[in-house]
Amino acid sequence: MQVCLHLGAHRCATTSFQEYLRQNAEELEKVGIGFWGPRRTRQGLLHGILPVASAVNSRDLSKRARGRLKMNLNQSRERGIRQLVISDENLIGSVRGNLRLGELYSGVGERMARYGEAFDGALTSVALNVRSLESYWTSALTYAVARGHRMPLPLQLQNLAQSPRSWRDVITDIACAMPGVEIKILPFETFGGRPELQLELLSDCEAPRTHARVRLNASLRLEDLRSHLFETAAGELPEGEGRWRPFDAAQSAALRETYADDLMWLAGGADGLAQLVQDPEQLAAGLNLPQNEVTRGRPHDKEDRRLAGSG
Repeated sequence: MQVCLHLGAHRCATTSFQEYLRQNAEELEKVGIGFWGPRRTRQGLLHGILPVASAVNSRDLSKRARGRLKMNLNQSRERGIRQLVISDENLIGSVRGNLRLGELYSGVGERMARYGEAFDGALTSVALNVRSLESYWTSALTYAVARGHRMPLPLQLQNLAQSPRSWRDVITDIACAMPGVEIKILPFETFGGRPELQLELLSDCEAPRTHARVRLNASLRLEDLRSHLFETAAGELPEGEGRWRPFDAAQSAALRETYADDLMWLAGGADGLAQLVQDPEQLAAGLNLPQNEVTRGRPHDKEDRRLAGSG
């Protein structure tokens, strides 16, 4: 049985992906695709893999967790599951932790090492969604403020924009913690609203199209965010409607540049650590490029000037 550990991340349409799998679970199981989501992973299944405060020896808890996990994997295998997708974004950390520390998933290496040990060689692949750092941090801040956290201070925004830690570091930590496990990177900008395509690329199956456009936990727009806040907090938001943009132009540019560097590193092979998953519906350029643009020259410039001045 092939086991894919889908890590999210947060604010990358992970909850929508999980809901799509949950709604189609019965149909998928008929073709040998199994799904474990947060409703299963957070109900004691993985308890003890990470250190917890308990009167019981932590080593005993870890041993029990490995046995419990192995038993559940065997049960799925016996039911005829050929490919199992386990999706839980909290495995790599939390949005609150990222905002508190001001960087992306700083403890992900240790966490993944413990989970890798618990699965005891059963994992065949790990999937991680990445997102433009500008929109990721904006979404994370919107999520936090809507749940009662204070508005970000200018210094916090500046620290987030200047943080040296990026997706490249997260991916490198995961790869070091799980040697030999294939790591697939799916950009949110390409796969965020297409859970059926994500599933096809992760499980090599023809995914159902039903419930594929369910969208959960979307970031609130300014007008909706104000209605969730006390009057004093709502007054700190800018006027108008649409998306909240807490970063200024220079900070946004720095975050976009960092993400562009990450994507370039991934496209170049990511030092052999991970694979950037491409959109199969996006046609690649052939050997012979179209000639319509490269043939433009001075005659076209003159024509453009004549057209611009007419009327």
